Amino acid sequence: MSIDTRAIETHSTDNRRFKPSPEFSARARIGTLERFNEMYRESLDSPETFYKRETAELVFRKPWSALSEWKPPFAKWFLGAELNASESCLDKHLKTARRDAPAIVWESEPGETRTLTYAELHARVVELAAALRELGAKKGDRIAIYMGMVPEVVVGMLACARIGAPHTVVFGGFAAESLRDRINDCQARFVLTQDGAYRRGGVVPLKATVDQALEATPTVEKVLVYRRLGQALAPITMKPGRDLDWVETTKNAKASLGEAPEIVDAEHPLFILYTSGSTGKPKGVLHTTAGYLTGAHITSKYVFDLRDDDVYFCTADVGWVTGHSYIVYGPLSNGATCLLYEGAPNFPDWGRFWNIIQKHKVTILYTAPTAIRAFIRQGTEWPAKYDLSSLRLLGSVGEPINPEAWMWYHENIGRGRCPIVDTWWQTETGSIMLTTLPGVHATQPGATGFPFFGVEPEVVGADGKAVGKGQGGLLILRRPWPSMLRTVWGDDARYEKQYFSEIPGSYFTGDGANVDADGYYHVVGRIDDVLNVAGHRIGTAEIESALVSHRAVAEAAAVGRPDELKGQALVAFVTLKPGNEPGDAMKKALAEHVAQEIGKFARPDDIRFAEGLPKTRSGKIMRRLLKDVAAGREAQGDISTLEDLNVLAKLRGQDE
Repeated sequence: MSIDTRAIETHSTDNRRFKPSPEFSARARIGTLERFNEMYRESLDSPETFYKRETAELVFRKPWSALSEWKPPFAKWFLGAELNASESCLDKHLKTARRDAPAIVWESEPGETRTLTYAELHARVVELAAALRELGAKKGDRIAIYMGMVPEVVVGMLACARIGAPHTVVFGGFAAESLRDRINDCQARFVLTQDGAYRRGGVVPLKATVDQALEATPTVEKVLVYRRLGQALAPITMKPGRDLDWVETTKNAKASLGEAPEIVDAEHPLFILYTSGSTGKPKGVLHTTAGYLTGAHITSKYVFDLRDDDVYFCTADVGWVTGHSYIVYGPLSNGATCLLYEGAPNFPDWGRFWNIIQKHKVTILYTAPTAIRAFIRQGTEWPAKYDLSSLRLLGSVGEPINPEAWMWYHENIGRGRCPIVDTWWQTETGSIMLTTLPGVHATQPGATGFPFFGVEPEVVGADGKAVGKGQGGLLILRRPWPSMLRTVWGDDARYEKQYFSEIPGSYFTGDGANVDADGYYHVVGRIDDVLNVAGHRIGTAEIESALVSHRAVAEAAAVGRPDELKGQALVAFVTLKPGNEPGDAMKKALAEHVAQEIGKFARPDDIRFAEGLPKTRSGKIMRRLLKDVAAGREAQGDISTLEDLNVLAKLRGQDE
């Protein structure tokens, strides 16, 4: 067993509880603990009955003949069923009052707004689906999407789903090399992009990055370019025969080609989403249609207590799984009105989010602890300037939220009256696994909450046996669930090794956790070598690979240290090749190199030069010792396997 559970610590001592108001509970979809417990037991003991009822709102062209098949570590759900995800998100609403209701309310960074009703969003999706089919896209083809936060990115995702072409959305902050690697791994035939996007008043040149990436992507045939900014602000070059104007191409396509959705099997791939792994090579997490859609739909419905009169604002980027599940597939399948914001939370000032909430009368806000901590540092005067009385529910996502940030969120944004759902889940789980339910549970600062329907978690030691209440351990999931990843794209062996080898027969989340005396789960964060920096999961090996690709670097190790704002700050330890001088100029060069190779968000916060790195006798870098050095604390745990104690002493000397 490679995981050392001694590294998992229990820090939560906050016993404050905030019960939902009787008024909230009276209107909630689930308003009593008794009803929740009844449904939870049903989801585990009679899952066929539970999922038959809870999927009735989704559009199945052919019903499922068997609920699931589990041959560890591979699962199938809704066997025999046939459907198309876009019908559940769009077509089904056209026959109801939601047809003319806003599906997307968009605000740009400069302040312009645009609204798409469900009927209008459906029309745009049909147009793009027709264009893609005319270009030769077909069921099973992979389509890469590299765009900003504009309505067209949602149109792109749903158009891919409509023709049965799995999409892979790449976060617009990734550099060309990262985009190239993801396109090549899934062998995408088409790319959807835009000329540029606004970010803090500047322009992010998305098309130029695509051009650079496509210099080494032999499978890409066509690129559709949405002109968001225009040639004056974002000058682009269109490659003849490959690059096509989005608006012209969709306008000229035969619309009837997009009207009929491609009906696919329940297990047909819906999307591939790349996330960092501990080996350096990003892994393509594969999600399939019926199971993923079910998880996103049910969690959106109950966790956010969605109603027709809600204006729901999820601040995530669609390049991450939160944007997939809780901007697109989950809310839209529930007929929600989703607010989409293009820009940064602090542009033109730190009141932007609160201005958006006031302006659009947002009722539900779902954001990250990283953002909350950034707001805290700016003071309470910013949210105090705005009318936030429309809010009725708050949510947290991305990493564990510390009690101080929770309380600030509760008091200054929710004004002491909004329940907070502190959700835990992963790219791999597809949908929320642990949370409190508004109207049901008392919330506790710093505590994630309870298992969602169909989820059976446990906190165990390295031997796979449950630990006691209040004791730290490994967070695992004992049984499969509909929205779980099916594999790592093209690498079943990696899927099995990474997720099911630590605790045989159970899914290992990679997180540490504990359960308190009242049954609340407290997730304490990653215990492997994947860092969570400002809401971005970054594999240390990927960062190290980027550093070592620099001509001056002989060896590198990346670790995280606690950071009040980001959650974790990124610290890189670097050994230079002979003839290269350490210093500020080299630090700047290496930081820029990482930004170029991966993206600006991965730029190290601190680079330290070392003659050597602490290693075991077998040559493995002892990153836990580097974590101690980065955090400025004495070495913790066993150092008997350290090859050279002098290396550690010299690293310590840099801090003195």
